[in-house]
Amino acid sequence: MAQQVSAFDAQFLNFETPTNLAHIAALTILDPSDRPGGAPAREELIELLRRRLHLAPPLRRRLVEVPFGLDHPYWAEDREVDFDYHVRELALPPPGDEHKLAEQVARLHGRRLDRGRPLWELYLIHGLAEGRMAIYTKVHHAAVDGVTGAEVLAALMDFGPQVSDTPPPGDAAEPQRAPDVVEMVVRGVARVLDNPLALLRFVAEAVPRLDEVPFVAQLPGVGRVSRFVRGIGSDTDVNLPELPRMVVPRTPFSGPISEHRRFAFGELPLDEVKRIKNAFGVTVNDVVMAMCATALRRWLASRDELPRQPLVAGIPVSTRGQAFNGSAANEVMLTMTTLPTNVADPDERLRSVNRSMGLVKERLAAAPAAWLLEFSQAMPAALSALAARSAFRIASRRAPAMNLMISNVPGPQSPLYVCGARVVALHPMSVITDVSGGVNITVFSYDGRLDFGIVADREMVPDVWNLIDYLRDSLAEYGAMAGPAEPPALEPPAPEPRRRGKKAAGKAAEEVAEKATGKSTEKAARRAAGKSTEKTERPPKAGRSTRTGRPAG
Repeated sequence: MAQQVSAFDAQFLNFETPTNLAHIAALTILDPSDRPGGAPAREELIELLRRRLHLAPPLRRRLVEVPFGLDHPYWAEDREVDFDYHVRELALPPPGDEHKLAEQVARLHGRRLDRGRPLWELYLIHGLAEGRMAIYTKVHHAAVDGVTGAEVLAALMDFGPQVSDTPPPGDAAEPQRAPDVVEMVVRGVARVLDNPLALLRFVAEAVPRLDEVPFVAQLPGVGRVSRFVRGIGSDTDVNLPELPRMVVPRTPFSGPISEHRRFAFGELPLDEVKRIKNAFGVTVNDVVMAMCATALRRWLASRDELPRQPLVAGIPVSTRGQAFNGSAANEVMLTMTTLPTNVADPDERLRSVNRSMGLVKERLAAAPAAWLLEFSQAMPAALSALAARSAFRIASRRAPAMNLMISNVPGPQSPLYVCGARVVALHPMSVITDVSGGVNITVFSYDGRLDFGIVADREMVPDVWNLIDYLRDSLAEYGAMAGPAEPPALEPPAPEPRRRGKKAAGKAAEEVAEKATGKSTEKAARRAAGKSTEKTERPPKAGRSTRTGRPAG
């Protein structure tokens, strides 16, 4: 029998309006220069999709609504997929630069998916500079989360230029059909009758953590209620670390959004981010969050609209592997943290991010995030759509739940190929809403880089490309604070080249040789005796930064 849309996934359907769209996407840049026959054609891409459709079940599923909205919809599998509808083709006007590509993709991202068909679309885009091409793919968030979305995309890719053969299993099951109308109505009524029990379960498990729920946490007294319930509850609840009350400041990207989008993308070297995180003793995600805080601080300051309070960012957290996930397509929860855009010193800005994210991790480690599923299941399906839209209207006009969303999705660190063309970049795109704010920054790690994708409301953030520039500036700033990069390790060369290598490499190569052999060279002895008066500056220790040559925060 067909899988039912979970209560949590149904919220992505319920809040969707002409302006609040709930699909996620990816912009894949391809380089077909080494592919025999040149760029792949649309027909080749459709044939690849047809052969591998069994590896990406969400691409076959369409929604079947329950009569009168008594229950959440079901996913029914189509035996045949109309690829002529789902796979489209277009070309950029010359010159096909990054800005032209981003403008076209932003238009596509602002269009709602047809709920009468499987909830995905794919566009093959020609006309990019240097003979490259792009694929823009979008899938509804009710069908996939960030991680499963990447898995669906990866099912269409290969780890080498040769297209691998992945035939479907011989005993493939029949497509799953939705229940008939009578059965859906009976199940819906049974769920309504069971709802009081679901509400009790929600009160028992979720109330101690109401200070984590977006929008609800902003209401007066919620923190006191949560602390009181934790105080009379189990030891696990008592040990939950306290979260600071987050006041969401108003920004130019707060409030109801429009139907139109802007998009900007770029990439940063992952090795440099890792070097910075090692120098400061933090995580890669901490560095990414600090860079985002820096970029947003500079953007707001350039408009003379920098709030005195820190921004509040929504952070999707994967819950894969937790027992309560069941068959839900989305295995992710949303938590919140402060983003220290109000901190002028970049060193302290990074430390503040590290402390805030540490609290989030402690909270998640102390107790599973099952309350979110209970929160979704506590309300009757017939009322959940109305409640979701009403909450969106109230939150967007009176008390926004957050300023923006930031997400970091891990990806493969080896090159991928589509129809024999190499994937040179994979930029993620996500959701903006009235409640989550008019900016979404999503990061995907791929093949030694961090690929950024920034989606923004067209009217709120007209200069979205400046944020990409500020991210690059922030990485350079933290790189300078982390000190010079370590020289690469030298392999033992042959005798004659070794003498030339010393002259070319200088003092750094001699020091590497000294450490490898445990001996001191004559030059090292003279340096130790004080012949050399110069000292090589060492990288700062974790937790410290240089104070010279640092750009203003």
